[in-house]
Amino acid sequence: MIIRTDFPYETTREDVRIPLADGVLLYARVWRPVTDEPVPALLEYLPYRLTDWTAPRDWQRHPWYAGHGYASVRVDVRGHGCSGGLPGDEYDARELADGVAVVRWLAAQPWCSGSVGMFGISWGGSNSLRIAALAPEPLKAVVTVCSGDDRYDDGGHSMGGSVPAGDMHAWAATLLAFASRPPDPLYAGEGWRRQWLDRLEAVEPLIHTWLSHQTRDGYWRHGSVREDYAAIGAAVFAVGGWHDPHRDTVLRLVEHLPAGRVRGLIGPWSHQYPDRGLPPGPAIGFLQETLRWWDHWLKGVDNGVMDEPLLRSWIGDSHPPATVYEELPGRWVGDGAWPSASVIPVAYGLQGAPVAVASPQHTGLDAGRFLPLGHDADLPPDQREEDAKSACFEFPVAEGEPVEILGRPSVTVRLRLDVPYGQIAARLCDVAPDGSSTLVTRGALNLSAREGRDRAVPWPVGSYGDVTFELSGIGHAFAPGHRIRLALSSAYWPWIWPRAGSEAGWTLDPAGSELTLPVRAPSSSDAGIVFEAPEQSQPLGVVVPETLDEPRPERVVVRDVAGGRWRLEVDPRYGGTRVYPDGLEYAEDATESYEIQDADPLSARARSEWRIRMHRPELGWDVRIETRSETWCDEGGFLTSNEVVCREGGEVVFHRTWERRLPRTAG
Repeated sequence: MIIRTDFPYETTREDVRIPLADGVLLYARVWRPVTDEPVPALLEYLPYRLTDWTAPRDWQRHPWYAGHGYASVRVDVRGHGCSGGLPGDEYDARELADGVAVVRWLAAQPWCSGSVGMFGISWGGSNSLRIAALAPEPLKAVVTVCSGDDRYDDGGHSMGGSVPAGDMHAWAATLLAFASRPPDPLYAGEGWRRQWLDRLEAVEPLIHTWLSHQTRDGYWRHGSVREDYAAIGAAVFAVGGWHDPHRDTVLRLVEHLPAGRVRGLIGPWSHQYPDRGLPPGPAIGFLQETLRWWDHWLKGVDNGVMDEPLLRSWIGDSHPPATVYEELPGRWVGDGAWPSASVIPVAYGLQGAPVAVASPQHTGLDAGRFLPLGHDADLPPDQREEDAKSACFEFPVAEGEPVEILGRPSVTVRLRLDVPYGQIAARLCDVAPDGSSTLVTRGALNLSAREGRDRAVPWPVGSYGDVTFELSGIGHAFAPGHRIRLALSSAYWPWIWPRAGSEAGWTLDPAGSELTLPVRAPSSSDAGIVFEAPEQSQPLGVVVPETLDEPRPERVVVRDVAGGRWRLEVDPRYGGTRVYPDGLEYAEDATESYEIQDADPLSARARSEWRIRMHRPELGWDVRIETRSETWCDEGGFLTSNEVVCREGGEVVFHRTWERRLPRTAG
């Protein structure tokens, strides 16, 4: 990592409030180059609190952009951080309309040239796409990283039409805790307490809304740019990582947007910016890549950025299974079109007699984290235990050349069910000569969603039927002498929430069933793809205090042998304890657990707890937030329980519980 201090421009920073038409003020931090000439503005717009939670990350890139001649602006959405207003649903119409207003406000500032770009990762990257689809005239280009184009299928709210226990429950619990945090009086002023209490009265656990829409209906279609890619008026640089759940957005954007205003980049990364150096690497000079993009689209510089291949991808080599890799082996390749002429679908027929599959309900405990962030226990360990609970089909890789794949594999299977509902999870694994099994990619299908994610169609009991579904995209080279393994299971907890009756599984007839791989041949555009070393601006200087406590393990599996019960305990490690240069002491602790019994899908239960403390000794300000969220199921529906307790100086100022029962209509 190169820390830059010698920029072409000196920079200034100021905090401002951006007015909206309804009188709400959004809190913004603006880094600008010292110059008399107007410059383009870059906007990062999300709810994650610019004065504390994302501040370390913000300082790595916003000053860097300002030092290279851009006004770089970080804005909290309404109802979060020190912005006014009340919190709402993720990506709701009000949030997007506010974003459009911010774009127009930036373009009208005397220090702005009138051209605006948007960028961000995850929520911020998704907002960039969604606001680009509303086409405000000043918005000329976006950089979207690890973001979704489909709120239902690519937003953690569904996995193949099934409710995902791990991400839907845990993410709703996280957002409940986040929305309960107060404005910081150092920046929000004397009105912070009234603003906090108003927010708390408006807070509603989002899982209530999400579980009320279990198929892909109009609620999910709102804000999903996949509905109409042609609406995106800005040029799009789409970036993802093969260990991020949203990487298929990159493949769809380069396929559906005009080639003259889109480029894609997929590396080996997790859910992180590619310059941060978090596992797995290698990291790249991502800020330099984006600067070329901004210079071309916002300043009209002819720098050859659009001469790059339409899609640059990392093809990973075979590697042993592990839960973390500092760097992965592989190489960069380029494709001038997508779908690529270098990629040919190759079908591998499944062989053997019909096989009954009724996977234990705890199958999936070795799935790894849905949203890897670069931690030590994020990625899936050796898959041999999971393979033993699945129907496996293998295809040897001949000596000579590796089998390279790039894109989305697909599976077609002929199944018979003796119950109306079921689920199937497919894992593609790379099996080494020593027998170790490395997960390459995976996918799933709720069998009631086989005719479309917008409907739930029971299976005709006792009948065979063919279903086809895709796995997540991947770039991987299976080494000669290895085996390609397809593992099919009828359970995948906690990635998929089981349904009563699903413990019966299904019968698979290999005749007519096949695995189709997107096999890629070498291309002349593969040569010469190189990236500069990562650069960032000077870090903020946050201090992480040392403690005497032993660190809690990230992921622990507990087995009750006599009772046949399993529990996965997770420490998500979002932030931890840190002290900021402005004096804020911020402590954050979260735990998640997922329980299930071997033969009882109705025993599945998810629980999350959050504890947050924000302390400013110089102001005598000390607040604490505690939340508890639980989700479980019976034969008729989902049941949820949520609780929020907020204290100021030890006194409870807010306490509320919610209990809901939501009918199970699909999932």
